[in-house]
Amino acid sequence: MYNNQTLCSSAAAVTFHRFSHAGYAVFASLNREVRIGVLTVAMLGSVHLAKADVATRNPDLNPSSDTEELTDDRELDAVTVAGTLAPLTQLQSARIVSVISRAQIEATAAQTVNDLLKLAVGVDVRQRGGFGIQTDISIDGGTFDQITILLNGLNISNPHTGHLAADFPVSISDIERIEILEGAASRVYGASAFGGAINIVTRSGEPTNVEVGFQGGSYGTAGADGRVGIKSGRFASSISGTWQRSDGATLNSDFNRGNAYLQAAWNDDDYRIDLQGGWSGKSYGANTFYSAAYPDQYERNNRFMLNLGAETKGCFHLHPEVFWIRSTDNFELIRASTVGENFHITDVYGSRVGADFSWAAGHTAMSAELREEEIYSTSLGLPMDEHQYLRVHGEDYTFYTRHDERTNYALSLEHNILLDHWTISGGLLANKNTRFDSHFKLYPGVDIAYTPTAAWRLFASYNKGFRLPTFTDLYYKSPTHEGNIGMRAEVSHSFQLGAKWQTALANGRWTTTAKGFYHRGSRMIDWVMYAADDVFHSANFDLDNMGAQLDTRWTANDRSSYLQGISLCYTYMYQHRRDKADIYKSNYAMEYLRHKLVATLDHRIVSRLAASWTLRWQDRMGSYIKYENATNTGQLVSYSPYATLDVKLRWTKPNYELWCEATNITDHTYYDLGNIPQPGLMVLAGLRLKF
Repeated sequence: MYNNQTLCSSAAAVTFHRFSHAGYAVFASLNREVRIGVLTVAMLGSVHLAKADVATRNPDLNPSSDTEELTDDRELDAVTVAGTLAPLTQLQSARIVSVISRAQIEATAAQTVNDLLKLAVGVDVRQRGGFGIQTDISIDGGTFDQITILLNGLNISNPHTGHLAADFPVSISDIERIEILEGAASRVYGASAFGGAINIVTRSGEPTNVEVGFQGGSYGTAGADGRVGIKSGRFASSISGTWQRSDGATLNSDFNRGNAYLQAAWNDDDYRIDLQGGWSGKSYGANTFYSAAYPDQYERNNRFMLNLGAETKGCFHLHPEVFWIRSTDNFELIRASTVGENFHITDVYGSRVGADFSWAAGHTAMSAELREEEIYSTSLGLPMDEHQYLRVHGEDYTFYTRHDERTNYALSLEHNILLDHWTISGGLLANKNTRFDSHFKLYPGVDIAYTPTAAWRLFASYNKGFRLPTFTDLYYKSPTHEGNIGMRAEVSHSFQLGAKWQTALANGRWTTTAKGFYHRGSRMIDWVMYAADDVFHSANFDLDNMGAQLDTRWTANDRSSYLQGISLCYTYMYQHRRDKADIYKSNYAMEYLRHKLVATLDHRIVSRLAASWTLRWQDRMGSYIKYENATNTGQLVSYSPYATLDVKLRWTKPNYELWCEATNITDHTYYDLGNIPQPGLMVLAGLRLKF
């Protein structure tokens, strides 16, 4: 069994400066302090790449200087990882969670979180506009509504629509790492963790510092960002802000956006308190975003969030938190016109209490959450009485006339049995939603990992997931769409089998991971057409997703060597419908990636100049209705495979960095969504100063 004393020690930060030959995935829970030092830039082509390691509760694992290196595997064994409610060490964890590290973020030619996720082999990123202005993110063939998106462990998924889920109040410069958990995870993260979860972890606990950055390039793109970090004794905080604008790479795709983010922490011997607050806002041309019949759409989004949490230290860990998230949306069907215009304001607020402790039989964790979701709208929800109407902020004669709300109660219990070569993690979620359930429903899961030798790791898991319909699924109605107020929650049974092999070489490390998955979906939600002259209906049907992934990569040990890393990663997926309803056109669920391949190459050029290359090839199933001059041709066009090549050059010094990047070097025209062409060649350059 594991050492209880390790799990009962006070929380402490640990700094990682390089990987040893035992690299493992991590999905760090909220409030674990982590510092990632010098990591080799290796194979962002799959986020089954070099797995970053995170905070531990063992105070002996806190290096005293930035020049020390963690090379002892016994130290890495004590590092806390969590794809579960309970914090488990790296060798004890029964699930693989992929991590995009800070070093990888800096090396790749990415301007947004969405750009980074394109390189994750199990993630499908469908952009409606360049620079991640609006993006649909899904995992393992699912849809954009079937994942939970978290910021430092806080669920920021939007019940209005998953189209707006990726509006983050943080910029790339704020991010320490991105963690991706594939497969159903409802027993840990509740509703919407139907197909997996993505957690954005921000930088924290660093010495006092100031950073500013400037950028500019193609299509009148310009931007600036700044970040100030302060650390004094037990108190640490940071505040950051970003602004960016562009004329747009395609018709009606101009945008302005900004965000601001604050986080603060007080880390005492017996407890820790964390605060985070943020705002993101953007206005943008939405060319054919929701219907190619209207190329002049326009949209404005704002999001505000506030989260206060705490954690006690010792053998029994208590984690209370409260949160509030407000999202506003103004959509114009025809730009600068009130025709088809609508307004929405969504509030999500609640509280959560978690606890975990170790004892002779293993490690047990539990949590309880109360989450309220509410919307006021001009088009979504149930009609209100006239005396209940609310005036839309900034509008003299426009009122919110519709409203809906729902309360979600979630109780989770988990136990972990930890042996020398085995980890067995089992848990259960009891969930009730006032809009859909008359009683609590159960969602179980079990994960098993077996490590026969230091080189091999085998894993298997089963988890049941669910996803509640969004307010858009239930109520949206337009000339081209019709919601379904009788929509039911969708359910999946997710199975995974995999193996990981790794070996240390004289000049680097070689790692290969293989994984297969099968997700059996019932009452899957999608927008479908039943005939060529039909509108899109929100409907339920039965659909199974299955597939396999393989990634292999080599990472250099020496940062001064010419070749730093190389990778080749591939995923194959297949779908099977179990119901018999004839469907003419699926808008999302059946437009999945059959093939995705990502290859990366990282190398030095001279002195401090380095280059990172990424080749991405995708083949999407499904088809779209072709429009010409905003007119439906009645012709279904299959998606064509495409490839993109990106490169980023970086000249780095301790106090500044110069960079230049080119995306889609071949200037290839391609489509993630029908009738919405993606940008061709784009070149950006920038300067970053550090004080």
